[in-house]
Amino acid sequence: MRVLNFEELNMERNSILDSIASGSVFVYPTDTIYGMGCNAQNPSSVKKIRQLKQRLSSPFSVIAPSLEWINENCITTKEGEEWLEKLPGPYTLIFKLKNANCVAKEVNPGIKTLGVRIPKHWIRNIAAEAEVPIVTTSVNRSNEEYMTSLEDLDPAIKGGVEFVLYEGRKEGKPSKIIDLTGTAKIIER
Repeated sequence: MRVLNFEELNMERNSILDSIASGSVFVYPTDTIYGMGCNAQNPSSVKKIRQLKQRLSSPFSVIAPSLEWINENCITTKEGEEWLEKLPGPYTLIFKLKNANCVAKEVNPGIKTLGVRIPKHWIRNIAAEAEVPIVTTSVNRSNEEYMTSLEDLDPAIKGGVEFVLYEGRKEGKPSKIIDLTGTAKIIER
């Protein structure tokens, strides 16, 4: 596992983008907490994240490459459009899917909805440049504390990721989930 800071990421940007597009599993910072992800269109990489987290069925969300991508692949209502105007930001918006093939079925097994994010953080540019949705889930095993720094990265997860994009300790809270599949509601974590 390699640890890269922002400057190192920029020096190796093209190879990192290629690595993400081809399915690398990695850890990255967001505007809230650290996330673990991969190309959400790569079934074997998504399965690997499920194994690392020991989370076999609950859906994952994605960092969308763009607002256009969300509009092309999700059913957005007037209320959904109002929430999209708040992006980038610390929100995960759950929409009904228009195009179930926009992510691997392992992202949201048997579910016809998708949680999407566009963080207010440079990681959104990585998703945009890689031109793929990136799985976004907290860096932890199911029902355990999420990663706030390299020191508390679970050894089992550490051994399963190709690289970590690291920017020091994160003290945030997970993004706020807004369910826009009916009447909008905020889901507390």
